[in-house]
Amino acid sequence: MIPPRMHQFLHEKLPESVWKNRLIKDGPFRFLEFGPLDVDRLQRLGIKVDRLGPRLVSCMWNEESSVQIGGFLVVDNLAMGQPSMGGTRMLPDITPDIIHNLARGMTLKNAAADLPFGGGKSGIVKPDNLNEEDRYKVIKGFGQLLKRYKQIYIPGPDVGTNDADMKVFAIENGLNNVVSKPADMGGNRIDELGGAANGIVVATKALLEHLPKLKQLPQFKNMVIPKSSQMDLLIQGFGAVGAHVARIFHDYDPDNFPIIKGISDENGYLLSSDGLPVKELFDMWREFGAVTQKYFHDQIMHKDHPDLKQMVFSNSSNNLLTESAFCLVPASPVFNYLDVDPGTNPSMTTDRMGTWRIIVEGANTYSPNPSKKAARRRMERHVYRDKGVLIATDYLVNSGGVIYAAHERIVPTPDHLLIPKDILGKPDAIENWLKKNRDDFVNLAEIRRKAAVEKLETVIRRNMEELVDGLCKDADSLPCEIAEQISVQRIASKEKSRTAKDIMEKAPTIGVDKGVTDAAQLIVDAHVPIVNVVSEKGKLIGIVTSWDITRAMASKLPMDSPLTKIMTADVITSRPDATIIDCIRKLENHEISAMPIVEEDKVVGIISGDILARRTLFRLLQTMT
Repeated sequence: MIPPRMHQFLHEKLPESVWKNRLIKDGPFRFLEFGPLDVDRLQRLGIKVDRLGPRLVSCMWNEESSVQIGGFLVVDNLAMGQPSMGGTRMLPDITPDIIHNLARGMTLKNAAADLPFGGGKSGIVKPDNLNEEDRYKVIKGFGQLLKRYKQIYIPGPDVGTNDADMKVFAIENGLNNVVSKPADMGGNRIDELGGAANGIVVATKALLEHLPKLKQLPQFKNMVIPKSSQMDLLIQGFGAVGAHVARIFHDYDPDNFPIIKGISDENGYLLSSDGLPVKELFDMWREFGAVTQKYFHDQIMHKDHPDLKQMVFSNSSNNLLTESAFCLVPASPVFNYLDVDPGTNPSMTTDRMGTWRIIVEGANTYSPNPSKKAARRRMERHVYRDKGVLIATDYLVNSGGVIYAAHERIVPTPDHLLIPKDILGKPDAIENWLKKNRDDFVNLAEIRRKAAVEKLETVIRRNMEELVDGLCKDADSLPCEIAEQISVQRIASKEKSRTAKDIMEKAPTIGVDKGVTDAAQLIVDAHVPIVNVVSEKGKLIGIVTSWDITRAMASKLPMDSPLTKIMTADVITSRPDATIIDCIRKLENHEISAMPIVEEDKVVGIISGDILARRTLFRLLQTMT
């Protein structure tokens, strides 16, 4: 059955006619799908179509399940490559606009990481009072819903889901259709290894190398840049990302790592100017989760700990952001950690923030929502321009997790390690099969991990160099603007390199001996604007458009007239290897809506304005023509 919150949301946003006309039924599964041409309907769902996407929005549920199984998928775009990649979130209040925000973040993150995957995200509407047995059914059922989209979307873990859930997805849909699987499936164990955190550490180290360039800007001219071992650091959110940031900094060089001065979690914050005991806190986090209050209570209040006499504990987590350090790492799952306006309920307002020189964003903070983007720019104008704090935007630096995940596809699974089709969906049989191949999967996981680390080091260091260089070249720009330029330029570069062959659709053909009625029927049946008229040998000799049919009727031409009476013989065509931009130019220059793609005088496909709008980043490409 459809989750009540989802049912209420959709019925409030979409008229009954949409449900009747657009509902796709596949056994017990139900799908409502919308594309980039459904501007008004997507607007009703809170999603604004822009030059990047979205490519697909799907509302889906299981009509016949005993538990509530339903949610949303957004494939934002596929410019960097197909399929898209992004996590599956499970929370009670999931809506399409929330998933779109996250999918857009993945579009920019995958582009910033130079990965051959588009941006996507999915969300499960979590039922109330979910026990473990029903939770498994929900995960398994949502995996079955995602099977429809496995050619264009690969899920991974996100808030509310984990690596074990991805194993359930893999059992349903196959190893290559899920990322962040356990090691016994050749997975890269993102949470266990701290993939996102590794990116934060690499970015911070790279920034220290490039910061001297910023001294040409007035707000940074007096900046004192410390050595890595002398840099002090605050981590907002000592969790899956923040705890690993501290651990990885420590493991790089246990005797010479940055001073982790303060950390916060849901119970409060700890602060010590001499540095906190990172390894001890990390081990405690792995065992207990939240550590600040427990550590202060167990180790400071009730033990004589001479090295930590200056440690401070506060049960007000957000007040960590009033403290000063060279670097702040926001790693708490809070979009709005800093803002000028207290009315938006940020973790801290800019008038009360501590003194920092760099912010390296571990948390996901990007949103395509116009009002949120405007608020972000207001914050950066105050923090970056007025206070001289460099902000390394989230998707430029915290892409370590998705880089780890991507290498589960980039380094392909050997054929002998693909789950046999006859046991897909059978957990017990798959477990036995995995045990037999355990050593091979462990070796594959290690190969993927090493490749991911190498890629991470290269791409995130490049991002930091491009960020700093971009700010130096344009003193009026903001970090968020340069960050978006970096990602969009990579997306545009990929999109520009695509050809007609990548997006063209099948082109209906009709023999020259046929009549006007036959062409009209073919146009209706194939849902296309033109049909291609070919000779007996299959050579293109003309086209007939829906306008040609209309004009013939208006002139009272008999509908059994030969096609030569109405067809256009001087046909504008393009080749399969023509770039998409060249195709756009031809359509616009000749003021036509569609044209055949021809190779060796044979029609191999069709390109139209509608196809370009559905299958490319048409609005982005139009700015380049």
